[in-house]
Amino acid sequence: MKKQLAALAILLTFGAPTQAGVYTDELAKCLVSSTSPQDRAALVRWMFIAASHHPAVKDIASVSSAQINDGNRSTADLFVKLMTESCREQTSNAVKFEGPIAIQGGFQVLGQVAGQELFTSPAVASAMADLQSFIDQEKIEAVLSPTATP
Repeated sequence: MKKQLAALAILLTFGAPTQAGVYTDELAKCLVSSTSPQDRAALVRWMFIAASHHPAVKDIASVSSAQINDGNRSTADLFVKLMTESCREQTSNAVKFEGPIAIQGGFQVLGQVAGQELFTSPAVASAMADLQSFIDQEKIEAVLSPTATP
């Protein structure tokens, strides 16, 4: 089970988009409706913890071993609860009729919803809005102009 949860975690965060069937859609709906805003915030925290280990951001993100363990533990507990309690029937049907890839599809939707909640935070939106001050608008407009050549 530990290996399956680890694989699910990797697929949730980095997996390619899947083609969803009816049962995957039902699983995704259940996963989203069965999580609270706090659950989704914890999921975003876990995704940040995982991403903080990438060499491109390791120098700007400091996450302690205790935070890594806490994030992994709470996310694993959430996955198990969702798959075996809250969305047991949907999980079982999705795998039965659409295969294990259905779990990836369902959790990708949950990850997307959690990510959307992250980026709709006024503090995050404000930080991202500062990007505009560095954009060379004239160059962008020149490319987007109807008379621009490729």
